[in-house]
Amino acid sequence: MELLIQQLLNGLTVGSVYSLVALGLTLVYGILHIPNFAHGALYMMGGYVTLTMMNQAGLPYWMAIIISMIVIGLLGVLMERLVFYPLRDAPPLHDKIAAIGILLFLEAFAQFVWGADYQTMSTPYGNVINVLGLTLTMQRVLIIVSTIVIMILLYFFLKKTFIGASIIAMSQNREGANLVGINTNKVAMMTFMISGSLAALAASLASPINLVFPGMGHLVILKAFVIIILGGMGSIPGAIIGGYILGFSESLGATYISNDYKDIIAFVILVIILTVKPTGLFAKEGQ
Repeated sequence: MELLIQQLLNGLTVGSVYSLVALGLTLVYGILHIPNFAHGALYMMGGYVTLTMMNQAGLPYWMAIIISMIVIGLLGVLMERLVFYPLRDAPPLHDKIAAIGILLFLEAFAQFVWGADYQTMSTPYGNVINVLGLTLTMQRVLIIVSTIVIMILLYFFLKKTFIGASIIAMSQNREGANLVGINTNKVAMMTFMISGSLAALAASLASPINLVFPGMGHLVILKAFVIIILGGMGSIPGAIIGGYILGFSESLGATYISNDYKDIIAFVILVIILTVKPTGLFAKEGQ
């Protein structure tokens, strides 16, 4: 029983990171209706910016995370303005090619600036705690708590503010939102900023447990796509629940089946869910 609870807590930690990445991805999909393949590169850049702020500028962990969220958020806005906005009337394939181009450029940029070596990120929350026979690091507790707080704040932002309501309206019907006076350009920029910030936060929280390297976003973004397809494209609740389903499945699968097949579990779950419900668990009506 203790082993089961331990793995459930580990799954909660991994699922929290997946949910943060998938949330940013699904917000952008709701606005553009295209899969942003460059989102994994934003995740990677977020880890590097936090690491640089700590090692080079000497900033404390939380201050480095905040700066990383701002920088990557602005990078997301820059992507939207310089790449995706000019392609708004182009054939759908052009957006996807552009996103892959951004991904390759940012990975090459990271390798040029920081090198290809794996780097570790220190954390002030590395101490281990034992509760009722369970072993946890404070960093894992921080990931879980921070994710829950961010999700609550995001919920109130989307439901209780005009900008949040505009994002929801635009995701439902972009032309209709424009007709009722919503500035779709500003909403798109705000969405990309939130998306980039969430990716940076996820990378900054996960990097002390994992490592920082140019390809760190590859597997994460693949799983994020699995999550948003599993939960229903464009569904925010689906992105959150799908992230935790995947996190728990991986953690339990690695323990009770084999750690060698942990990364395959995501795609097995995707096949099973889509066989039963092809539109995903929480698909929007009409999609």
